[in-house]
Amino acid sequence: MAEAQRRSITIDPITRLEGHGKIDIFLDDQGEVERAYFQVPELRGFETFSVGRPAEDMPQITSRICGVCPTAHHMAGTRALDDLYKVEPPPTARKIRDLVYNTFMLEDHALHVYILGGPDFIVGPDAPKELRNVVGVIQKVGVDVGKKVISMRRRLRELISYFGGKVIHPVLGLPGGVSKGLAPEDLPGFKQLAEDGVEFARFTLQVFKDIVLKNQDYVKLITSETYTHRTYYMGLVDDKNRVNFYEGQVRVVDPAGKEYAKFPIQKYLDYVAERVEPWSYVKFCYLKPLGWKGFVDGKDSSVYSVAPLARLNAADSMATPEAQKAAEEYFSTLGGKPVHFTLANHWARVIEMLQAAERIRELVNDAEITGKEIRTIPTATPTVGVGVVEAPRGTLIHHYETDEQGLIRKANLIVATQGNSARMAMSVDKAAKGVIKAGKVDDGILNLVEMAFRAYDPCHGCATHALPGQMPLVVSIRDRAGRVVQELHR
Repeated sequence: MAEAQRRSITIDPITRLEGHGKIDIFLDDQGEVERAYFQVPELRGFETFSVGRPAEDMPQITSRICGVCPTAHHMAGTRALDDLYKVEPPPTARKIRDLVYNTFMLEDHALHVYILGGPDFIVGPDAPKELRNVVGVIQKVGVDVGKKVISMRRRLRELISYFGGKVIHPVLGLPGGVSKGLAPEDLPGFKQLAEDGVEFARFTLQVFKDIVLKNQDYVKLITSETYTHRTYYMGLVDDKNRVNFYEGQVRVVDPAGKEYAKFPIQKYLDYVAERVEPWSYVKFCYLKPLGWKGFVDGKDSSVYSVAPLARLNAADSMATPEAQKAAEEYFSTLGGKPVHFTLANHWARVIEMLQAAERIRELVNDAEITGKEIRTIPTATPTVGVGVVEAPRGTLIHHYETDEQGLIRKANLIVATQGNSARMAMSVDKAAKGVIKAGKVDDGILNLVEMAFRAYDPCHGCATHALPGQMPLVVSIRDRAGRVVQELHR
């Protein structure tokens, strides 16, 4: 087929994600998909304009990368400062951070379940697009449920604001501790919130079971080969190989579920590498010791995945009892461990909501949570610091290098969505090939393609790069009448 005759389909913009992007789908003579490209045109320049800034500013600077997950960047930056200044926070400070972080995980996962990804199942993948949103969800589950979701997210965000001053760009973390403790007189309110949070997570799990798992068409879709990739999986685990969002070692399992590597985050450059492709500003991560094998899965792949599906695969168990029970049902229903079904991310996400809620309850009932010692003052000369947390979207790494005065000389961020970028591109390509036949497309079919990336809950505002630090730029200068009088090109 001559190039001029090639048919293509473009989805632009893609919807219900953090950031921007588009999908270009190219068809052959018979209308079958030759290749679908998942493209992200954004630029993130934070690593460049952080240079020269005091390291202690990084938790505030990097939280501006994203308005949806600022707490993740704030905490990863704070943990990098701990490592940079070789300082250990007191137990109370560490537990306050853990409390705030699990609160963030619970409310952010609720955002995706009910507002971003959930509408594809709660309302239906073929529903009119004007209903595949929070309005359609409320119509389906009822106004009272909608109010419950909104109220719980508001109350959880108020807890974050209590410690961080504000929820969008918190100012909680300091090298060696936190800026504010928990007053004993405020503890009863947090204990009630914790109990309500556990009930809310249980409720959400039941909603998922009732609406998704009892619908055989949805289960068939989740377990279909169209949405299946057999890759490596990465996630933080504690000393018992249980899922941990705030701290631990990085564990990687292979496509068969066998441990491939387990390492402290300071060694991440031995295991993680990035590459660029000409069709996207996202950098694609892979396992460095294996080398880049291309956009392939199976035993010959070097692609890894992060986020809820990957975290459950990479760990031996959940860290709390109700979440563990839910995870056991998840694995038994889906054929054992590891689970390779991309759309199963949604189920795994709800299980993580339950662990986060249970962990909040554990922490607010810990006697040390109202302790007065909330910071260890750093004394070491800074050089290099690396921090990691599990963002809702996966393993998030901050790496800072400074001069002896603590001014940033180099910053590198491996953002969660980058960990999924290769698998996400594969998922979009495979979904397009699976659902588009003989050139037949409609809005519902195109939404099935979008569901392939939406399951990862990607944040492309966080994940994009441009090498070598610039992107094409055209500046048009117009006169008062709107006429172009000059164009500047880079």
